Order: sequence, then C-alpha cells, then structure tokens
Amino acid sequence: MTVSVSAAPPRLVMRGIVKRFPGCLANDGIDLVVEAGQCHALLGENGAGKSTLVKIASGVLSADAGEIFWEGAPAAIGSPAAARALGIGMVFQHFSLFESMTVAENVALGTGDPSPLPALAARIAEVSARYGLALDPQRRIADLSVGERQRVEIVRALLQDPKLLIMDEPTSVLTPQEAQSLFGVLRRLVAEGRSILYISHKLAEIRILCTAATVLRGGRVAGTCDPREETAASLGRMMIGADFAPPARAAAAPAPGEPRLVVDRLSMAPEMPFAPALDAVSLAVHPGEIFGIAGVAGNGQAELLRALSGESLAAVAEAVRIDGVAVGHLGPRRRRACGMGFVPEERLGRGAVPDMSLADNTLLSASRSEGMLSRGLIRFARARQFAETVIGTFHVAAAGPDAAARSLSGGNLQKFIVGREILQKPRLLIVGQPTWGVDAGAAAAIHRDLIALAQEGAAVLVVSQDLDELFSICDRIAVMCQGRLSAARPVRATTVEEVGMLMGGVFHLDGTAEGPGHAPAP
Repeated sequence: MTVSVSAAPPRLVMRGIVKRFPGCLANDGIDLVVEAGQCHALLGENGAGKSTLVKIASGVLSADAGEIFWEGAPAAIGSPAAARALGIGMVFQHFSLFESMTVAENVALGTGDPSPLPALAARIAEVSARYGLALDPQRRIADLSVGERQRVEIVRALLQDPKLLIMDEPTSVLTPQEAQSLFGVLRRLVAEGRSILYISHKLAEIRILCTAATVLRGGRVAGTCDPREETAASLGRMMIGADFAPPARAAAAPAPGEPRLVVDRLSMAPEMPFAPALDAVSLAVHPGEIFGIAGVAGNGQAELLRALSGESLAAVAEAVRIDGVAVGHLGPRRRRACGMGFVPEERLGRGAVPDMSLADNTLLSASRSEGMLSRGLIRFARARQFAETVIGTFHVAAAGPDAAARSLSGGNLQKFIVGREILQKPRLLIVGQPTWGVDAGAAAAIHRDLIALAQEGAAVLVVSQDLDELFSICDRIAVMCQGRLSAARPVRATTVEEVGMLMGGVFHLDGTAEGPGHAPAP
C-alpha cells in the first residue's frame, strides 16, 4: 500500500547554506527541499558542492551560515549521531566495513547497537528479507561480493529506521542486474513514505528513478526540475552551463598487424589478504583499438593492473609482451621505455602525490620522456612548462602548475593525470577507471581524448566498472570475474545484459571458451 504524503511538510529543508574552506567557497547560499516520500536527485559536476552539502545534512560538517528544517521544525545537526537521531541515514560510495568480521559484527560496530549478537542477527535477517536484500548475518565480509557488501551498508542504515536515506553513487559498483534490484528496493522505501536523496553521475538512472532534482554548479543552485521531463543532454547542460557532445567512436576496422599488448596465460598469487588470484588471464590489444575489461570491483582488476604496469612482476617474462618484447619481469620504468603509459584507478596516492604541485607531479611519469632530467639534475622549468601544456590542452581548472594536486576537484585531477600520459604519445595506454566519480562533462572530455589517441594508432586498454562507458568507447570487451577473464567480444556483438551476467559469474554465456581465463589471446 502506498503511503499518502500530500499533506506532510517537507522532510528536509536547507536554506541559504554557506560553507567556506581556505581558498574555496564550496556552498554559496544553497537551497534544497526534499519532500516526504520523494526520490530527489542531487546533481552537479565534480567540485559543484554536492559532497559538502550532504555532509552538512548528515552531521559530518557544520554550515557557516544558513538554516536547516526537519519536518517543519528548525534543526541543529551537529554530528552524525544527531542526524541518525532525527532519522537521517547515509550510504557512502566507499564502504566502511571490516573484511575479517561478520555482517552482524559490522552492523553492531556501525550502529552502536548494544543488543546481543544473536538478537541483532535476527533483526538483520528480518529487515533484509523484508526488502529483498538477502544477507546471511554470520558470513564474513571478505566472502561477500561487492553487491552484497552494499546490501550490508543499506541494511545497516535501514535498521535505524531512517526517514531520509542519502545515497552517494550507489550503482557505481553494481552489475546491471544488481542495479535494477536496488531500484526496486528504493521504490519500495519511497512507497513507505521515506525520502531518498540520490547522488549519481548516471543521468539515465536519474531520469528513471527520481521525481525531482536540484542541480548545483559552482557551489550554487543552477536549477531544479523533474528529471522525468528532461533529457540527458538538458540535464548535462544544467550541470555544466553549456552543451557537451558525447564521444563518437567510429566503426572498428579489422585489427591490422601484430598486437601491441599480449597477455598470455598470466597467473599470479594474490599479494593482499582476501584478494583473488589471477588465473590464466589471456588477452591481446591491437594498435588503433580500445579494449575494455568490465567487472565488479574486487574480482582481480586491481591485481591485473599491477601486473600490466610492472608494479607486480610475473613469474614468466613471456606472460606479458609489448610489441613482441617480453616484459613480465620488467618494472614500471622499463615498461614505459617500451612505449607504455599508465593511469591508475587511485587518483591521489598513486596517480598523483596530494601535497606536491602539478609541475612536480609530472616528474612521476614524464621525467625521462619529456627531458626533465639532465646529468642527474631535475630541470624544474621543463616540468613547469609541461604541466602548463597539460593544463591548457586538456582544459584543467587549476590555479596553475604550482597548484597542489589535492586542490583540484576529482574530475580536473583526472583530466590532468590522463593528459600527462597522453601528451607523452604512448604506443600503449593502460587506464584504470578513467572516469570514476567524474562528472558528465569531464567524462566526455576524457573519452574523446582516449578515442583520439587510439585513432592516432595507440593501443588502449580500459578497465572500468561503468558499462555505459565501455560500450560507448570500446571496440571489444571482456569480463573479469574471480580472477579469470572471459573471451573478448566485439561490443557491437554483445549486450549490456549479457556482460552483466558474466560480471555476476554466469560463465556459460561465454560460448567461445569453456569459461573465463581459458580463451587463447585473440
């Protein structure tokens, strides 16, 4: 039965919210109204102020100015505990779970519930069954899939009986089938009269799920709308203030000549606890081709990227070859000398050093290829010049080459890291999660740059959890599951549903091989 909410006051009203950080006005007089029984989207580019606003609503941050009303009454949300007491729950994009502990133990830690574990486990089982979020309270987190881990986060929030549930990029780690299941859960919560504040860069799912949207741009409200009455293009225009063209990938020609990258039956034991082992992974990427690898996080993609970049060395040198040269036993610097470029999935920490300037960060990968070293000395002027070129060529919003990497928004830092690699003209570029958490405008720019590099003759390997991304830019696609890789298929010869089934471990759909990991390199 659907709950009538027409006479209810707004569930949450944030009026004139202002939040300043050193050198940044993150929220500049923002108004937000979330009605009872409504799924409300919060949209905006990276750096638009979304994360700051929801941190204020959930008690993580305090506003410098403005008012908050909860169900018609003034409210002071001074801490996450105060938010939970009002009825505000939050499911973050990045999980906060202890892998060695059980579901019930993680829920107890996250909620502070003093109930005996057997009683709490019974409540977990009851709530998960009620909403179709199947969970075994006794299972260890390490034994759960990423989709099951998200269920733990959602059930943990639902156990506190929230009236408003804030969800940050909830489908970024889900298969298409898991995403559809989540949508069903959210619709049921809304039908019960609960409110959802939904943050996502996937405009198609916003238009399917949400009945209202507030769009932020530059820390201010750029507009409000009913996303069901908008197109993805019009929503994107509201977010970035201009039209942006999605990338156009021409029909792929037959792969010419020898492959640029060959991975031949690569097997590696896991280096980290609970990580999967790589099991006879084989693939080949040709010049001019964009090859995509899909998969739910935690299925061996990170381990494969380390093996391809040279951070982890293969037992057999011939297991990884670049232009016919065995490089499995070579480290990152020597693989770069063979023409490889690499963009790691972690922007801060691996792709860039947070406290170093952009100019100094160019030294991480471009010091030799761009002539930044001379007789053992660093040519800092050359590093600054190269950083300025990256900033200008790839339209990076930054104060200049002396700006610290951490001062950039996620999308602009990603554009800088991708641009740093592309300007070195690699013959092979390996990219992990190229547009993770990146807004639509920045994502379109990164996609165009990758397509242009492939059109110039480079081989490009993209590892991503975003199927829309892979289907829009790739020529062929394979799926990583439990450390194994399916046979590659032309993108035009498969569907999102088929790839989603492979991501979920349904291997029999892979008709060209006995199962993932056993196909020869094409």
